[in-house]
Amino acid sequence: MSCAHNPFKRTKSEEFIYQEQCRNVARENGKRIGLEGDVDLQFLFKGGDLLKVKSSSWKKTRFYQLMEDCKTVMHQSRKTFKRNPTFNLEDIESVRYGRQSEGFQKYTDSSVEDRCFTIIFKNRRKNLDLIASSKEEAKQWVKSLEKVMNRMSNLTRQENSEHWFYSCMRKADKNSDNKMSLKELKQFLGNINIEVDDRYAENLFKKCDTSNSGTLEGAEIKQFYDLLTYREEIDIIYGKYNHTNGQMSSADLLSFLQNEQKEPVSLDYALNLINKYEVDETAKQRKHMTKDGFLIFLNQEEGGIFNPAHKDLFQDMRQPLNHYFISSSHNTYLMADQLKGPSSTEAYVKALMKGCRCVELDCWDGANGEPVIYHGHTLTSKVLFSDVIRAIQKYAFKTSQYPVILSIENHCTLEQQKVMAYHLTSILGNALLTLPLGNHMPSTFPGPEELKGRFLIKGKCLKKLDAAFNNNTTEDVDSVSEEDEAAELKENEQKVMGKSKKIKLAKELSDLVIYCKSVHFSGFEHSRDNQAFYEMASFKESKAMNLAENSGMAYIHHNMDKLSRIYPAGSRTDSSNYNPVPLWNAGCQIVALNFQTHCKEMDLNQGRFLPNARCGYVLKPKFQRDPASQFDPKNLSVGPWLQRKTVHIMIISAQQLPKLNKDKPKSIVDPQVRVEICGVPADNDTKQTHHIDNNGFNPKWNTNFKFIVHVPELALVRFLVEDFDAASFNDFIGQYTVPLTSMQNGYRHVPLLTKSGDAIPSAGLFVHIMVLDA
Repeated sequence: MSCAHNPFKRTKSEEFIYQEQCRNVARENGKRIGLEGDVDLQFLFKGGDLLKVKSSSWKKTRFYQLMEDCKTVMHQSRKTFKRNPTFNLEDIESVRYGRQSEGFQKYTDSSVEDRCFTIIFKNRRKNLDLIASSKEEAKQWVKSLEKVMNRMSNLTRQENSEHWFYSCMRKADKNSDNKMSLKELKQFLGNINIEVDDRYAENLFKKCDTSNSGTLEGAEIKQFYDLLTYREEIDIIYGKYNHTNGQMSSADLLSFLQNEQKEPVSLDYALNLINKYEVDETAKQRKHMTKDGFLIFLNQEEGGIFNPAHKDLFQDMRQPLNHYFISSSHNTYLMADQLKGPSSTEAYVKALMKGCRCVELDCWDGANGEPVIYHGHTLTSKVLFSDVIRAIQKYAFKTSQYPVILSIENHCTLEQQKVMAYHLTSILGNALLTLPLGNHMPSTFPGPEELKGRFLIKGKCLKKLDAAFNNNTTEDVDSVSEEDEAAELKENEQKVMGKSKKIKLAKELSDLVIYCKSVHFSGFEHSRDNQAFYEMASFKESKAMNLAENSGMAYIHHNMDKLSRIYPAGSRTDSSNYNPVPLWNAGCQIVALNFQTHCKEMDLNQGRFLPNARCGYVLKPKFQRDPASQFDPKNLSVGPWLQRKTVHIMIISAQQLPKLNKDKPKSIVDPQVRVEICGVPADNDTKQTHHIDNNGFNPKWNTNFKFIVHVPELALVRFLVEDFDAASFNDFIGQYTVPLTSMQNGYRHVPLLTKSGDAIPSAGLFVHIMVLDA
């Protein structure tokens, strides 16, 4: 295998030694991730030429190769004096075989179909469209990348930590001699985000250099790793319960689980943990857990803050559809802002793969009789309606089997509406719901379980549901008012004209609307007396916030019978988001956010839909579904919602926080942690630790917080880690948001996510949680 470009010219002898060292490193890392000698890994190490496609005229051959660290892909650039660009396997969302990207569809023809594959990146990085020399080679690239990505994503926290540590060490080993000098050690400490004075570094070096050779190698490097990663807090906890010859017996472990973690588990459960995580075979045979095994266990799912029982589907999915919070996207077609950002089918794929169950289609007349989707009257690019429907059909049910609502904002002429109806029926086929379920005229929604694998169309409709049920083709009217969201953009124009605009609606499109008929909202009393359960309104955020603030109880009762969709104000040209929590508090189901915008509001959305297998549907609390409920989020009274809790959170430490400025090796983060409770107004609260100077590797706070929570079923807890800056705004490092009711008690590790909601490997917080009845 070849190695990364080295700026120093070597003799043939030096080059041979260097290449052999690279192979050794690759073998070592392959073994560390459990793929030693694997043919697919070896294929990636060897690398090969691929044709990179950017446009009809830009198609160039580039050499791609996985580096020895098993996570960085390098591709050679032909530009003089330019470093070879790289990307990380952790940044890849998926690898797709065939011409499955917009780029391939536009710039290639079907003759190269079986030689194509696309690397889809997380965040907003553009897809990488590549053509191999043969079908077999393309499939080999896809298979190999998927295998290594899957293995890397399934590493335990401990394995991730060790792999990260040794990768950083290799970077510091400038001459690649598998030894570490004092100078390289200081460089290494900067790489892992910790700043120490020279004396401390020298003392640490001398302590490990038992051979007095002036370098660390082999067992000395392992000793250095053990010293650096030593966690005093784990020692203290383990020491409190290791009552059996210096180790934890199964009875000791059970005592820890019951007393500290507050888990009502049996001795068999403790024995199972020992069998699962203990690394010392002698201890395992004695039914003991060593400190190493205990640390591994704490870094697993069982030791995490998120309740594993909530990871899978655990809620009743047969309640009426309006009894659930539904993960919902606004302007789903946009990859960036709503003034000039690109529209793309890829945006729909990304939202659906994140569990989104309600997507928006902003439809306009296009060329050649084909409707298009884009943000009207702006410079955003356009995408064919048919291409969007094909993408939705392909990816709608890969993450979740539960129903997807297509929220159609219709600006098309009658002829192109008929084309829309044709594409919907021909592409979605039997998955498209075109008649009410059951043998009787329904009086309430079916549940998500009954609607599994189905598409529901939300839009304007010419007739009532009973007409559709009885197959009555008589049309009530032939024109309807524009969607509320479209009308908002013309609000000033309408005020001048004195009336709202009517649009002609094609019967073919109207007939596809069954359970989600869009109607104008004229007040709660009017809705109660005049509108059926399937007639739903869309609310601009300001209107919805006002109703939630001043008529919370009425809004909640409205949502016990009907669906409500909330959308961001048109003035949010940067595609920013509003706070979804007050709308969830009011029982609103379809609280649509800009999924393409990374922000606190999307963190909250991800946290809300974290439980229940991330299926995009979360059952609302009973007090938001019971018609007798008197729950008002703003004015709390006695009732089943009032389950007052005292929440004690101790921020103990953090591990391996990422460097924010990788271009400046001496830039070390100064981390501080903020804990936020987001729920009903009485529960909203924020507390933060002090900051730790120059230590992102193993900072310790041991700071206690106390929160009073009145309505725990609606509360979200957000852990935010920032790089403190006295002169300006703090920089984001990582966050994690979890429903309070899905949080586990005791000593827990908290994973950290990037701004886009992806896991940061090996990084996390260590906390102690105690939720008590107040």
